[in-house]
Amino acid sequence: MSTLVEQPCYTLINIPTDTEPLNELQLKQDLEKGDVHTKIEALKKTIYMILSGERLPGLLMTIIRFVLPLQDHTIKKLLLIFWEIVPKTSPDGKLLQEMILVCDAYRKDLQHPNEFVRGSTLRFLCKLKEPELLEPLMPSITACLEHRHSYVRRNAVLAIFTIYRNFEFLIPDAPDLIAKYLEGEQDMSCRRNAFLMLLHADQSKALAYLAACLDQVPSFGDILQLVIVELIYKVCLANPTERARFIRCIYSLLNSPSAAVRYEAAGTLITLSNVPTAIKAAASCYIELVVKESDNNVKLIVLDRLIAMKDSPIYERVLQDLVMDVLRVLGSPALEVRTKTLALAMDLVTNRTVEEMVQLLKKEVLRTAGGEHEDAGRYRQLLVRTLHACSIKFSDVAATVIPVLTDFLSENNEAAATDVLVFVREAIQRFENLRPLIVEKLLEVFPHIRSVKVHRAALWILGEYAISKEDIEAVMNRIRAALGELPLLEAENKRQAGEKSNEDDSEQTVPAQLVTSDGTYATQSAFSTTAEGRKEEKRPPLVQYMMDGDFFIGASLATTIAKLALRYKSLENNPQKSNKLQAEAMLVMSSVLQLGRSGLPTKAMTHDDAERISLCLRSLACPTPLLQKVFTNGCREALGRMLAAKAEEDSQNQKVVYATSS
Repeated sequence: MSTLVEQPCYTLINIPTDTEPLNELQLKQDLEKGDVHTKIEALKKTIYMILSGERLPGLLMTIIRFVLPLQDHTIKKLLLIFWEIVPKTSPDGKLLQEMILVCDAYRKDLQHPNEFVRGSTLRFLCKLKEPELLEPLMPSITACLEHRHSYVRRNAVLAIFTIYRNFEFLIPDAPDLIAKYLEGEQDMSCRRNAFLMLLHADQSKALAYLAACLDQVPSFGDILQLVIVELIYKVCLANPTERARFIRCIYSLLNSPSAAVRYEAAGTLITLSNVPTAIKAAASCYIELVVKESDNNVKLIVLDRLIAMKDSPIYERVLQDLVMDVLRVLGSPALEVRTKTLALAMDLVTNRTVEEMVQLLKKEVLRTAGGEHEDAGRYRQLLVRTLHACSIKFSDVAATVIPVLTDFLSENNEAAATDVLVFVREAIQRFENLRPLIVEKLLEVFPHIRSVKVHRAALWILGEYAISKEDIEAVMNRIRAALGELPLLEAENKRQAGEKSNEDDSEQTVPAQLVTSDGTYATQSAFSTTAEGRKEEKRPPLVQYMMDGDFFIGASLATTIAKLALRYKSLENNPQKSNKLQAEAMLVMSSVLQLGRSGLPTKAMTHDDAERISLCLRSLACPTPLLQKVFTNGCREALGRMLAAKAEEDSQNQKVVYATSS
């Protein structure tokens, strides 16, 4: 069975699809007798055909005779591609005799007075895989190390490196030659290539050179500094006793003007040393990179390195002292960067730094309150969740966070307001000492809430945790103000009758004739005289929700005031006051039922909502101890169990993560 030999992949060239069919005979005539432009086009077509799989052996000698001697630079560029892809061996694997002539042309180009021709030829020689072609050229290649132009010297070093790596027998003394060359070289790109060769070919000579100029490393160019960092990393990893020798050099590179050098130096430093000062220096370098770099991809990559450092207990203790520096990254406008930063800061915050972190996050919340950016709402939501987590993890800061977050309930951003209510619900259940403060802040912001979902959740919290007589009375006052005039159906009929009478008045008003100063008549339009400045009366917010067909808020309202009335009855010793509040609660429920069945709202009340409100009415009309316990304590106890189970699950997850990282 025959085996297929894998051919090397050469330079990729786009071949136009609209080219005419190529003729080998015509190409041969163009290459022989055409002018320079014609020969260029013919050579291009020849390259296209070879890339398409044609061998064209008859054109090789034609190109050597009629194209190779030309000094046109475009032709020389095309010839380098041609020599790269043209088959150089016969079917039996021997080098073609014609390639001897080509080899002589290479030697002449390596001695060409134009530096571009020399440099491009040296780059081309790196791709040759035939030692028979390279052997006669070695003296010319090494002579290019002394050329006056850095472009030639740089590519000469690269050619020597590639030839030494592929065919060491052609230039066995290459490391000594390059080490000697490196001592006198001043151009940074040339030094970089030479040092890179010593790094891979003879590390001892690279180390000797580095030791001789260790104090000058901070003044080197970034391309050379990157190779030096790579050498130090490899040497110290293979031989840990060398760490003390080079650690100072790595420290100095943390202040390099190049961001790439600082990044690599920081990574090398934490690999070589576990000393807290080294870890802190590397972490500070990473943070500065995130803060100062404008590319979001770079920010995310460096943040990932910090997160990876945090997973190690040794590094985590050092990073905890830098949490406020990490929060400087919040100045970035990218939401993904902010998300990772807040997550990292939340993992690093401790009792010593939580106060500072909360103060900074509160400032961020206030700063973004009026933001119009498309991600401003999502960023506020992230801040709310982070403050929520801080308050639950460190209960001492909850009292300072609650007043700031409750202001979000009046925002148009429903997602952020919902997150605030989740936090408020958990905080009011966990921290009994903060319940009066939370109820007070909720009552303050209740009239300004703009979302039905937020109103429902706020009603539930107030119904569950308004447990004193004063709080219950305050909640009932707020609910009455949010409903307006009772009964709701009569108030709505009056409102609609008033609007209709205003429309009728505007239709019946006739134009009035006025006498002007010169004795002529003028007509005044009725549109300018009827009810100017009169504004349409707005419905109270809770009524507007129900008129729009959302009677789930009505059912929530009935449940809330049923809880309040039942709780108030057990607290108030004066039967007259408790009966009054109970009667008022039943009036609200019956008004909601009437309104829902009246046909005035855009959607009728659902059967489930009506059944829920009726159940609340019956619970107040005929209360039993079981009903009172379910309404006043059942939900709160269920929430307590849910939060306890959630806390236990989070604790178990944290233990698993810690055990995995250890």
